[in-house]
Amino acid sequence: MRWIVDAMNVIGSRPDGWWKDRHGAMVDLVDRLERWASAEGDPKHVTVVLERPPSKAIRSSVIEIAHAPKAAANSADDEIVRLVRQLVENEAQPDIRVVTSDKTLADRVHAMGASVYRAERFRNLIDPPDTTAGAIDGD
Repeated sequence: MRWIVDAMNVIGSRPDGWWKDRHGAMVDLVDRLERWASAEGDPKHVTVVLERPPSKAIRSSVIEIAHAPKAAANSADDEIVRLVRQLVENEAQPDIRVVTSDKTLADRVHAMGASVYRAERFRNLIDPPDTTAGAIDGD
């Protein structure tokens, strides 16, 4: 299974203050993806797609980090479509799952044979929400 992750859709799926430090949020997502991709003895092929080249390089030895050539409307979406098209053209039967909540992008990649996994659901998979926040002792 190849996972292609729309970074800003996943980052933006929780109002956790990510907008105060976009670069830090991207670094944090890469860290979470690395842990998830390495966990459970079932290595996953993961590519995260950023909306533009990061101001400071983000590196990983576990997952692939891609980005749109420049920031523009739908630039990350277009890069994801390009990656899916490349996989479809170069592999016999690619098993591709795109993580996004963008309906237009979902329709585009689905038409090429990729499945789609909603960003919020994926965020909960790689980073379960803290269900104890605000709990009172004894609850």
